Amino acid sequence: MSSKTFSLRIPQATDGHALNQLVERCPPLDTNSVYCNLLQCTDFSATSIAAENPEGELVGFISGYRPPSRPDTLFIWQVAVDDRMRGQGLASSMLLELIRRTADAGVRWLETTISPGNNASEALFARAFRELGVSAETQVLFDRATHFDGLHDDEVLYRAGPFSETALSNLSKKIQESA
Repeated sequence: MSSKTFSLRIPQATDGHALNQLVERCPPLDTNSVYCNLLQCTDFSATSIAAENPEGELVGFISGYRPPSRPDTLFIWQVAVDDRMRGQGLASSMLLELIRRTADAGVRWLETTISPGNNASEALFARAFRELGVSAETQVLFDRATHFDGLHDDEVLYRAGPFSETALSNLSKKIQESA
């Protein structure tokens, strides 16, 4: 999928350092080590997606993985979009393309965690759930007091699915039309 301002692709090892810098520019995202980002770009490349601008700069990234106990589920770990690219539909384009791509490998459920008050993430995932014709169940997965010693907001788990074949087919058609 591409547009005039970005193109989407599978991450590569050479994206690791640029990913680390992108996340640093996207507060309040939690930063990780460059090594962790290298693993996201290699071992988890099938469940992640990169976006670059026409100059080849990494301007967006979604990292995800398939939990070993739930291989039919794509868990979205982090969504990063460079300030210059916000408001252009980049996050939605990345997320929908990643769902389409992983559905080919048997993914039928989507999970993520969102801290209360993160309106941008809540809106992004609400749009994706509507697009797929599913609703999400929510529950606190990691509690501020119990898991973060009061130093981080709760992380609320959103779980949605299963995606129907019709919804996935319609998603593929929509992506092809916008490419």
